[in-house]
Amino acid sequence: MDRFRLMQTFVKVTEVGSFSAAARNMRLSKAVVSKYIGLLEEQLSVRLFNRTTRQIRLTTEGKDYLQRCKLILADLEEAERSVKDLHAAPSGLLRISAPMSFGIYHLASAIAEFMAIWPDIEIDLDMSDRFVDILTEGFDLAIRGGDMVDSSLIARRLAPLKSVLCASPQYFSEHGEPKSLDDIVKHNCIAYSYSRSGDNWHFQSEKGDEVVSIKSRIRVNSGDAIRQIVLQGQGLAILPTFIVGQDLLAGTLKKTLCEYQIKETGLYALYHHNRHLSAKVRVFVDFLVKRFGNNPYWDHKK
Repeated sequence: MDRFRLMQTFVKVTEVGSFSAAARNMRLSKAVVSKYIGLLEEQLSVRLFNRTTRQIRLTTEGKDYLQRCKLILADLEEAERSVKDLHAAPSGLLRISAPMSFGIYHLASAIAEFMAIWPDIEIDLDMSDRFVDILTEGFDLAIRGGDMVDSSLIARRLAPLKSVLCASPQYFSEHGEPKSLDDIVKHNCIAYSYSRSGDNWHFQSEKGDEVVSIKSRIRVNSGDAIRQIVLQGQGLAILPTFIVGQDLLAGTLKKTLCEYQIKETGLYALYHHNRHLSAKVRVFVDFLVKRFGNNPYWDHKK
């Protein structure tokens, strides 16, 4: 008897709670299901269920074996799907979570190009800067920027992310430029609400890491909104170049304290390690890696 068939029957019995229900679900007779469980117990030399006339309950050995069976059967299913995908054209619905500003400035146009290449793929794009649990919320992948913390997610780097301390020429003409990190606290600082470092701005210099604790008059949870405020001459902000790159090139914003660097992070595609990397996910991530790359266009004149 196929060992996997026996394991599938065992798992189904535990899911539905009885031999009779498992038999109906699997379109087998109750006698066959009972026979399969008996064969499995005989091969393992353990009792998997404690049986009464009214109910069945897993033994301690049965509980342990159930978890192992689920993992083995899930791996088998993943392997079969992976082989099938090698010969299948990418298709179906692709659910993506992405940060708001990056989605507006760059991901939306990238998706438009991608859809022209892969017409059988549908996109459901959810743009939000909130934390998203992609597995429980049903996303195929998430696009996220920053330092990746240890987690159960697989992270594939799509591009580097650089940030700058900047303000408008109008602001500098009215308030002057900071000459040192100590001068920053004398300026109108605009803070990003979702920053993991809170009101601490981190810089790198020959001395190593240096931190400035700011007191912000304005706190915003949108990088795009911060850009608009800075363009209006209302203060200093640390902003990623994927938002302000073209403003810097056009001269509508100006970097300051350029001798201090802001730590470079990365843009990543995240997906769960237990989730099968389907063809639609694979071709989308490959497309983004090629489109953005190690020297992304937003840092250069178009």
